Amino acid sequence: MQSSKDRKINKQRLEIDGATLRQDRGGREIQNLTLRTISDAEFALIEPHLEYVELEPHRILHEPGTRIDFAYFLNSGLISLVIVTADGRSVEVAMVGKEGVAGTPLTLGLRKSPHRAIVQISGAGYKVKFEAVDAVMRNAPEMRTMLNRYVLAQGLQVAQIAACNRLHEIEQRLARWLLMCQDRVDSDRLPITHQFLAQMLGTGRPSVSLAAGILQRAGIIENLRGVVKIVQRKLLEDSACECYCAIQDFDPQLGS
Repeated sequence: MQSSKDRKINKQRLEIDGATLRQDRGGREIQNLTLRTISDAEFALIEPHLEYVELEPHRILHEPGTRIDFAYFLNSGLISLVIVTADGRSVEVAMVGKEGVAGTPLTLGLRKSPHRAIVQISGAGYKVKFEAVDAVMRNAPEMRTMLNRYVLAQGLQVAQIAACNRLHEIEQRLARWLLMCQDRVDSDRLPITHQFLAQMLGTGRPSVSLAAGILQRAGIIENLRGVVKIVQRKLLEDSACECYCAIQDFDPQLGS
């Protein structure tokens, strides 16, 4: 069990490669950008409520219309927000990585969401109970403002993706999706299958495989077993529609 002195040391910020990082009480580096950006005083309010969790692929964090009990601040991995229709079909409308939080309705005092939140790429992070989120937000104006901006950006992301899925070709949509995914997981190897991509993009697997084949023949990506490797990032950006840049521009953490 850690002493009071050890806990204080773990709260201190560390300077690593020019980036300001924090550690949790277990000595793990906190990579979530929201938790890294808030002031020391506000971090001290939420730190006792951070419960470290490892998240396996395809784990459902909450279903549409059901009560949300936890907000999730990712250190790594990727969560998809998905609309599920009555006939079982699904399409992704937003994604969450270490730049934000899953369970944004809780930051507004709400307990339900119209989306399914599902772990798309395995990772880890921190879950915080609704009651703790509610209490901390009342006394942390900096964090409240930051998360309100994130909620707005996420709403704009949902709108942009809806337009993208309606107006743009599958090859452009696939390129946009891969770029957004890489931005959040910081890797050129994305552990995803064409079947799962089809579900996220709201199309059939043959269409995804055809689009992925076009990108591979152009030397932009490499399709491996259960993995898509990004080979030429710049060419992938050139292949995406304008929706990618639009989403980047209004994201408070990932935008330029």
